Amino acid sequence: MVYITEEMIRRRAHNDMEICSLEEVSLHQQDIEKIEHIGRWCRNLKILYLQNNLIPRIENLGHLKKLQYLNLALNNIEVIENLEGCESLQKLDLTVNFVGCLSSARSLRSNLHLRELFLVGNPCAAFQGYREFLVVTLPQLKWLDGAEISRSERISASQRVEELTRRLGEQEEQHLAQRQRERQEAESDPDLQSSAGTSAPLLLSRCSSQENQEEEDEDPSVEEHFWSTPCVFSPESRLEAHQHLEKSRRRAQRDKAKEPKAERTLVTAEGRVWNINEPKLEFTLTEDEDTNSVLLDLAIYRHMDTSLMDVDVQPTFARVTVKGKIFQIVLPAEVKPDSSKAHRSQTSGRLLLTMPKVGGKISLAKWSTPLARAKSHQKSREEEPRKQLPERLEVDPSRRSVVDLSAIVPRRQTREGPLERCRVAPPTSTSSSCEEFVDDLDVPPLI
Repeated sequence: MVYITEEMIRRRAHNDMEICSLEEVSLHQQDIEKIEHIGRWCRNLKILYLQNNLIPRIENLGHLKKLQYLNLALNNIEVIENLEGCESLQKLDLTVNFVGCLSSARSLRSNLHLRELFLVGNPCAAFQGYREFLVVTLPQLKWLDGAEISRSERISASQRVEELTRRLGEQEEQHLAQRQRERQEAESDPDLQSSAGTSAPLLLSRCSSQENQEEEDEDPSVEEHFWSTPCVFSPESRLEAHQHLEKSRRRAQRDKAKEPKAERTLVTAEGRVWNINEPKLEFTLTEDEDTNSVLLDLAIYRHMDTSLMDVDVQPTFARVTVKGKIFQIVLPAEVKPDSSKAHRSQTSGRLLLTMPKVGGKISLAKWSTPLARAKSHQKSREEEPRKQLPERLEVDPSRRSVVDLSAIVPRRQTREGPLERCRVAPPTSTSSSCEEFVDDLDVPPLI
């Protein structure tokens, strides 16, 4: 028997596992058999999902004053009750249950804010005058089974109140008599004795060693006969089907546990190493000529703790275990396991293995990542065109007043072709022609 526990609710909470301020919780498909504790633990609850369970009765929800939506579809409920305390209830879903006592819907009159009600798939939905009775009984309803209630429909139903009440009373008596016969048949069946009645526990709770032995020796034809035999859809038959499914599930689990697990082959008998990537990680395997080493870059999950990983470097292959799953790769060259290093990025979570090769000289250059080396090469390529440009003399503007203009030598073209410098001589009394003066380059200029 599955109970509603505090851990179950906290695990499905969306507000940092706080129960007191919880406004929505989903407890569907949990095989729950009884509603309990929710009304005391989650007083601020507004939305509650309890569909597809084994709940036979609505109970322990009277303290949920703020509850607006309650989903109890696909359960074993036969009577609508114990919802008077849910003052803010606006929508109630009881799809595919076993509600046959339609007169129990009168208990919803105190839910003044109720606007939507779903009873599709219940025995009462097949009663004649079912919709008209609910339209008259619950005047606050706006939608019934997904169809809007019109004003004319409500007026027409109000004119037939006595007739609808009498007819539904007769149909309810027939349904209750039929349910009594189904319970008697269930009690006569030894496999369903403990499931007779709505409050009886499931056979699933009886897990004795004798039953387990019977499950192991069960013939496959018995299961085929069980599903091929027609039966009446009732809470008892639904419990029986659930019990049978649980037996099949436990039997499959035991069979799977007995099967010997295939041994994982990492290295063949001939010594051949396999390339394995069980965790499905992206990786790059490169060779660094600067450090004469092999680099393995693994894209480890960013938020995974480093303690969940194990690195093993061998001369011809590297192996990384990530949460029990193995990543193994054959290296392109023989490496030194003792000199290998593992680095993990604190931002991206990537794992970098640096494995020096065996033989050759290892450069003493500073170690850098492939990305850093790529940026360095790009920077050097950008600087190459700058080196080819001629250098220009830059004069400090603050010292422009002390520049000696007398040391500037103009250039001229001689008849023979080569350039010669002609120094500007200071003015003297003796006139001399610049064309007759030949400057000796080995003689320093006069100051």
